[in-house]
Amino acid sequence: MENLYLFGFLAFVAIVVLSVFFHYVPFVLWISAKASGVNVSLLQLFMMRIRHVPPYAIVQAMIEAHKAGLDDVSRDSLEAHYLAGGHVERVVHALVSASKANIELSFQMATAIDLAGRDVFEAVQMSVNPKVIDTPHVTAVAKDGIQLIAIARVTVRANIKRLVGGAGEDTVLARVGEGIVSSIGSAESHKAVLENPDSISKLVLKKGLDAGTAFEILSIDIADIDIGKNIGAALQIDQANADKNIAQAKAEERRAMAVALEQEMIAKAQEARAKVIEAEAEVPKAMAEAFRSGNLGIMDYYRMKNIQADTAMRDNIAKE
Repeated sequence: MENLYLFGFLAFVAIVVLSVFFHYVPFVLWISAKASGVNVSLLQLFMMRIRHVPPYAIVQAMIEAHKAGLDDVSRDSLEAHYLAGGHVERVVHALVSASKANIELSFQMATAIDLAGRDVFEAVQMSVNPKVIDTPHVTAVAKDGIQLIAIARVTVRANIKRLVGGAGEDTVLARVGEGIVSSIGSAESHKAVLENPDSISKLVLKKGLDAGTAFEILSIDIADIDIGKNIGAALQIDQANADKNIAQAKAEERRAMAVALEQEMIAKAQEARAKVIEAEAEVPKAMAEAFRSGNLGIMDYYRMKNIQADTAMRDNIAKE
């Protein structure tokens, strides 16, 4: 019975030891590498585990590179790229695709592109198979004041040499939109643009919009163009309303000045009438003084009254 327990314990210890051994020393992976012609030792695979580098990813990348005839891809360079935070499988896939498509791409360039945050494998695929990018709605106004809304289809190809430090798709779309606005704005009328939309593409392509970007623009095609608002007429209406408001304000100013002048004249007339009434009030006093002093007689007074009566009668006849 004791021998049975001892045998079970030894078997358990052996299983644990073998599990730890095969975990740190991937024997099956080593056999696969040898069968594929990749030179890697069990000690190197064990050291990868110690350095926290996945042996499977490194060995598979080495097998793929060896089968594709890429001799400049070494185990140390793959490990260094992985430890730097790069994508080993993506870099090797890109190198193999570039080699098959006769695209010049070195391992250093591929790793630099990958560490720069770009998908190097997608970039190589885009170099072989260009990508089509649709711009958002671009609104521009021709010289005749008619608004046009255009959508362009831009065909680009990745430029491997400018992927590191080159501008992305957003910059290309922004430059294409700016070129469309400039081209439509320089057109004499919207009809000319609608009749010949490829003139926009030709003008935009001449400007070299892919300079400093990670792409090469192959073509710019106007996919759709619609007529928008009549901006010129709207501006003229706004200007007419503004002129009308200014004229109304000036007329109101003149009316206010006229009312103020009228009020001033009324005030002056009232003041003059008050002076006349005041002067008329002094007439009886003057006549009384003239009677007392003997300068005015009764007959003179009656003649004055007759003259006043005649004057009043003529005024009444004139009013009738």
